[in-house]
Amino acid sequence: SQGPISGVNKDIAVLQCHGDCDPLVPLMFGSLTVEKLKSMINPANVTFKTYSGLMHSSSLEEMMDVKQFIDKHLPPID
Repeated sequence: SQGPISGVNKDIAVLQCHGDCDPLVPLMFGSLTVEKLKSMINPANVTFKTYSGLMHSSSLEEMMDVKQFIDKHLPPID
């Protein structure tokens, strides 16, 4: 078990996405993972999104959420 992360990394932004019908990695494991992350870094910076009906794959909705997250947290490239 690891304690809180120190330094600049404790304020890193995290987006975790999970389909609620994933047969390979059950949603419960995603929920446990996000709770562990929240204990290690600033919990206000952790976002957990679930996608209804999504299996062990991705969807357009998820990819749009990832794009929005990247656009919000990374500076634009000229």
